[in-house]
Amino acid sequence: MLHAARAGEAGGALMAAIAATVVLSAGVQDPAATSPQQRAPRTLRSSIELTAVTATVRDNDGRLVPDLPVDAFTIYEDGEPQTITQYARERVPVGVGLLLDVSDSMFGQRIKDARAAIERFLLELLSPDDSLFVMTFNHEAHLLISWTPPREATAVRSALDTLRPFGGTAVYDAVLHALTIMDHRPRDRAAIVIISDGADTASDTSLRALKSALLRADAFVYAVAIDSPDRQAINARINAEALGEITGQTGGSTEVVHTTSDLAGATARIAEELNNQYVLGYSSPHPGDGKYHSIRVKVNREGYRVRARNGYISVPVRTTVR
Repeated sequence: MLHAARAGEAGGALMAAIAATVVLSAGVQDPAATSPQQRAPRTLRSSIELTAVTATVRDNDGRLVPDLPVDAFTIYEDGEPQTITQYARERVPVGVGLLLDVSDSMFGQRIKDARAAIERFLLELLSPDDSLFVMTFNHEAHLLISWTPPREATAVRSALDTLRPFGGTAVYDAVLHALTIMDHRPRDRAAIVIISDGADTASDTSLRALKSALLRADAFVYAVAIDSPDRQAINARINAEALGEITGQTGGSTEVVHTTSDLAGATARIAEELNNQYVLGYSSPHPGDGKYHSIRVKVNREGYRVRARNGYISVPVRTTVR
């Protein structure tokens, strides 16, 4: 969820409007921020706030629909229709955080397949205008590659080659930590991609606390869950339902694969989705009131399904007219 502020710009000019973005409760100006609840606001170029929503549209056959006009959409906040004042179907650059599980269950061929899929995703499938970071996690999260453009990420391959899986799995802690890195991203859209093959066994963060933090963030989250047919303890198997709860509320999705050889296809589908999304903007009737507000994006055409964030907490922001 983004708050942008550049009044009077319309239609395909949303990319310019988003360039003067303030992230909903996510200020990138304060490097001392240590949690999603402690983010400092960005300064606005106007006193008019814009709430922007990223939406993905597919037809009944699951194909992406990239060419709908603005009048095909309706946005509801708290059940009330809102006037769409900004619209873009051209690609808006995105900051991507890749979170890779390196717990002991990823040893051997699994980590090799994961490295190959990640290299292709980050170095070939993202746009040159995007920016990325790579985080690994087992029982702790480690920032492997800090923000860098995809075509300049020459260290990605060598860094991935050094990975040696061990330890437990703390995916909730890793996502929470990734949100603080997202606060400092150099691009306007935000996406987190999780690759994991095990249930969370080591996080201090609860699923409930993580979902609450995501309501104060603007990143949409994707997960590729590796549900191996190999014999595993029940409490160690991937919890696709929990990942689905995380990704679904943000407008992202969870895909379950059964072997790591399927990772390349799954990550390619995420990249394709990032390349074919809409950004819709409206002026919220409740800016900065500190309360939760539901969001629903509807496509007014038969045979289409839309996926977008389902709500947010409107954290007060500071505005400065220039």
